[in-house]
Amino acid sequence: MRLKPTLPAAICSLVFWLSAPAMALPEDSSQPIQIGADSASMNDNTGVTVYRGNVEIEQGSMKIRGDQVELYRSADGDVDRIVSIGRPAEFEQKPNADDPVTHAYGLRMEYRVNRQEITITQEARVEQGKDTFSGQRIVYNMDKAIVNAFSSESGDQRVKMVIQPKQAGDNP
Repeated sequence: MRLKPTLPAAICSLVFWLSAPAMALPEDSSQPIQIGADSASMNDNTGVTVYRGNVEIEQGSMKIRGDQVELYRSADGDVDRIVSIGRPAEFEQKPNADDPVTHAYGLRMEYRVNRQEITITQEARVEQGKDTFSGQRIVYNMDKAIVNAFSSESGDQRVKMVIQPKQAGDNP
């Protein structure tokens, strides 16, 4: 199934993310990764570890939760990719000290660590403060502050966005 982006979705995504830089807190990447789960299975040959049951991963302000999380390591042993599956899978991170925490939800999430890119699929939703953004698939590049949202091919799930008006005294 190929999903088609729409121009209004691209324009809305730009407006949605202009209010907050997409970079994570600088200290997040230097923090250890902490993982809790009901069970884990590690394959040293493939570099893949599968965690099951109430999985919680934390690194600084970043948190990933899911029913099952697969952690992929590169040849040099660094975490390269994290795939979270849940009802829903969840991601949260504080983009900047002055900004609200960004929350993302979907039935499946794939976080490409080196690219700083999260792909959320199936019932994808992103919330920042009181603003929300949803679609069949959302691709969020944290470093470049680029969000692309896609509706379902059948059109039964369109991209939707709710942007709250700025209140007096809010940061620009």
